Amino acid sequence: MPGENLSRDEARERAELLTVDGYQVALDLRSAVGESGEGVRTFRSVTTIRFRRTGTGSATFVDLIAPAVNAVELNGRALDPAVVFDGSRIALDGLADENVLVVDAQCAYSRTGEGMHRFVDPEDGEVYLYTQYEPADARRVHANFEQPDLKAPYRFEVTAPEEWTVWSNGAGERGADGVWRFAETAPISTYITCVVAGPYHYVTDTYKRTLDDGTELEIPLGAMCRKGLAKHFDADDVFLITKQGFDFFHDNFDYPYPFGKYDQAFVPEYNLGAMENPGMVTFREEYIYRGKVTQAAYERRANVILHEMAHMWFGDLVTMVWWDDLWLKESFADFMGSFSLAEATRFTNSWVTFANNRKSWAYRADQLPSTHPITADIRDLEDAKLNFDGITYAKGASVLKQLVAYAGRDAFLEGARRYFKRHAYGNTRLADLLSVLEETSGRDMKAWSRSWLQTSGVNALTPVVTYDAEGRITELAVVQDGDELRPHRAAVGLYRLSDAGELVRYARAEADVTGARTVVPELAGVERPALVLVNDDDLTYCKIRFDEGSLSTLRAHLGDITDPLARALCWSALWNLTRDGLMPARDFVAIVLDFAGRETDIGVLQMVHAWAQAAVTHYATVDWREEGARLLAEGGLRELRLAEPGSEHQLTWARFFAATSSSDADFQLLEGLLDGTAKIDGLDVDQELRWSFLTPLAAHGRADEARIDAELARDDTATGKRHQVRCLAARPSAAVKAQAWAQVVESDALSNALVEATIAGFVQPSQRELIAPYAEKYFAVIARLWADRSIQIGMDVVRGLFPGLQDGEETLAATDAWLSAHASAPPALRRLVLEARDDLARALRAQACDRAAA
Repeated sequence: MPGENLSRDEARERAELLTVDGYQVALDLRSAVGESGEGVRTFRSVTTIRFRRTGTGSATFVDLIAPAVNAVELNGRALDPAVVFDGSRIALDGLADENVLVVDAQCAYSRTGEGMHRFVDPEDGEVYLYTQYEPADARRVHANFEQPDLKAPYRFEVTAPEEWTVWSNGAGERGADGVWRFAETAPISTYITCVVAGPYHYVTDTYKRTLDDGTELEIPLGAMCRKGLAKHFDADDVFLITKQGFDFFHDNFDYPYPFGKYDQAFVPEYNLGAMENPGMVTFREEYIYRGKVTQAAYERRANVILHEMAHMWFGDLVTMVWWDDLWLKESFADFMGSFSLAEATRFTNSWVTFANNRKSWAYRADQLPSTHPITADIRDLEDAKLNFDGITYAKGASVLKQLVAYAGRDAFLEGARRYFKRHAYGNTRLADLLSVLEETSGRDMKAWSRSWLQTSGVNALTPVVTYDAEGRITELAVVQDGDELRPHRAAVGLYRLSDAGELVRYARAEADVTGARTVVPELAGVERPALVLVNDDDLTYCKIRFDEGSLSTLRAHLGDITDPLARALCWSALWNLTRDGLMPARDFVAIVLDFAGRETDIGVLQMVHAWAQAAVTHYATVDWREEGARLLAEGGLRELRLAEPGSEHQLTWARFFAATSSSDADFQLLEGLLDGTAKIDGLDVDQELRWSFLTPLAAHGRADEARIDAELARDDTATGKRHQVRCLAARPSAAVKAQAWAQVVESDALSNALVEATIAGFVQPSQRELIAPYAEKYFAVIARLWADRSIQIGMDVVRGLFPGLQDGEETLAATDAWLSAHASAPPALRRLVLEARDDLARALRAQACDRAAA
């Protein structure tokens, strides 16, 4: 990986030297099928680049990662590949003012989800290809100048097996010679070019709209998946959300969709949620549901569809100069995903999901030692890869939500409209956005940016209330703490119990919270509340704290809060107290057991389930874990039996019960549900739920290899194979763990998806002693592994196999020893280890809090 890195300084120097006028890329993908012979399977890639020298200098380099280069020709002059190609770059000298470069290479198919990924469907033997590049893997498919600010038009030509269909960013068709040729794109960055090829199942539709000037806009729509998933593919819903999204963005952006067609491909073994390639968006195929799922799953998919669509403007039309300003696209897309979801689709409560789910990701990331300002310092591509994090996405989106409250919705959207028109097909920095927002809002955006975009960390807001003798508020102040005190536009809500026993809001005031202490005078004289909720309506980005009276109310009445957003904010705040070692894990679990069964929002319930499991696994004391697990399983089974038959709540509690099962009785019930001897009214044990039940049985030694293989025979699909691999690695056997470790660490034979499945099976909370020997092995191998593997696989392994379940001071000391001995290790690797260390140290602090409550 070090030889494949590119620094910000190198990119800046190259951008100052040249301008790219266009690419023509010819790929021959016929080698994807049939026998490959010895060595790496490759395809031919011939790239012609036309570029101009616009700065001073006569030498530069072009990026390419390939097993072999057949020929290089610059302005008709042949260059010796053995001399100019070093494995990741081709050196170019003697540049003219006008240049034509032709590179003929043999590029490798990928099994890591980076570059040209090749997947063989175990169900029918069909081969499927797709590309994934962000931030810099287009160079694994064709030669290019791999940086976002060297935009250019692209023409793709692809030769593929006769029975295949091929798609790219532009519209294409197969010629009489069998070659697929695609329309030239608008100027775009390298990382959002795309090719998808194979025998995909393809469905079409059309979006039509009359624009303000009277012209008709027509966008051809397409959606595709593997043939094996076609029977599960609800393309109609995908198209519905797509059309609703186009309506919303055209209503608000005043800039017609600029990239022609709009295809959406759901592809196998995908590392990300999705990728915003203009005209050819790719998604992980797990968004095609093989069994019954909750509305939260459909909401999640719809959010991703709209997030990627927002990128057509924020990111594709207007792109950041360098990865420092990644937030210019990701924060906006994350915000716009929830914004459009709430206003244009059936998922009108999307801000509840945002508050409970997305912001919890941000809060966690912002408290790690690797926290960074939203506008980050990205020195190179390895830094960029790790910056697709909770700060760049969810904190940035949270801050934009706060900006809308601060500057006003109309001013914000008008700023976006001017931004698109002013910088279409160009590249921008932070200052470019701030300037248009200052124009439209009249606010000082530079001061706002300094507080919110250029500093790191999260503030906590705590209410401090005094009362008079009659129980009325004499003063309500909001106390802010944190390393950097920021201006917050926040609402404070007062809640009381109604005669019907509901906890309802009866007073609310908005305030500009600045400095360490801010008084909210509008609430003076109001009668005593049972609950004071700072940041009611979730206007700002902060951790919510409670006064003692409010905390006592939540312990007794959390489930009585009628407003779903307020309830979600309280759940999130209680979880943050637990993570921060301010609430014992066993107390949080008790609140979950008391009130989770009354939670009506299914997405919130699923998050609460995940938090409860984490509380027992990581934050409870060692001697209470077994009791905590038993309580969760008992509570899960109780709510499963109480849930409405056939409801999504019943399904959610079934999954939770399976995940927390720990006793013989639990396992016997799961076995009975699998073999049909047990039944819960209304619960359809479909194939996906069968795997959910089998996984804990495997982890606790109740399902051997033969039983797992028998389940694969029932579900002999790509998805079934991933489930099988996870179950096999989950078995409680030293030999099994040794084999799983070897498959992930000592071999690169597994694809990215199977690496992920193996790690998920290997790491089982019930097997701490069994996997304890691998803590020492982990620290011995990660430096070598990082050097030898692709960055994606390196990230998966370093994160996934960190010995966080060995949660004692010894592991903390071993981590510190590795960091001390590897001070010069790649910064991206050190960041991953530092983050894992911080999670472990946090767990130990939380356990100390829980121990004090015992």
